[in-house]
Amino acid sequence: MPEVNFNGPEGRLEGRYLEGKTKNAPIALILHPHPQHGGTMNNKVVYTLYHAFADRGFAVLRFNFRGVGRSQGEFDHGTGELSDAASALDWLQTFNANARTCWVAGFSFGAWIGMQLLMRRPEIDGFIAVSPPSSLFDFSFLAPCPASGIIIHGGDDQHVPVEDAQKLAEKLQSQKNITVDYNVVTGADHFFTDRIEQLNKVVNTYLDASLVTETAPAAEA
Repeated sequence: MPEVNFNGPEGRLEGRYLEGKTKNAPIALILHPHPQHGGTMNNKVVYTLYHAFADRGFAVLRFNFRGVGRSQGEFDHGTGELSDAASALDWLQTFNANARTCWVAGFSFGAWIGMQLLMRRPEIDGFIAVSPPSSLFDFSFLAPCPASGIIIHGGDDQHVPVEDAQKLAEKLQSQKNITVDYNVVTGADHFFTDRIEQLNKVVNTYLDASLVTETAPAAEA
């Protein structure tokens, strides 16, 4: 799990990067929760997402937004963090120019940033949004959502009512040409306290079903 540093819009950004298992391995970018509420790339949910992709041979990058850990800069209320995410994806693509597919996954604030990145980068093929803060931030930019993915929410989320997450999922599910799954983890709060294993199972099940066509070439190699 090598430490990496790369240039962002406001200076150096700190990350953890794992190479893919094949030359054309798919890539995944993982985004952490709110910087002003203790969110870092070492968050348990972020770590779970990171390893779910790594275990499937992806080249995976998680990193700290500006002002977090050893990343330079200051919190910018989402605008700068979206630019950070774009720079991180650029860095990831530089080292994986032949990647078969590209995914983005985010938790809470990171899910909001990830969905915005999805709208700006047509090369992103899939997404995982965990605890998207649909009652706290505007998600109306998803019109339409350009890629398929999954929304995972805690049934006892204390910050974002499960009903709001369901409304977001239903809005995206009504769009044509994409498929958006929605899974509620019973008993889980916003941070999936004591429910990480259940979250991991949902993520793994979804990826295994979604990546059937992706894993076939690797198995033949």
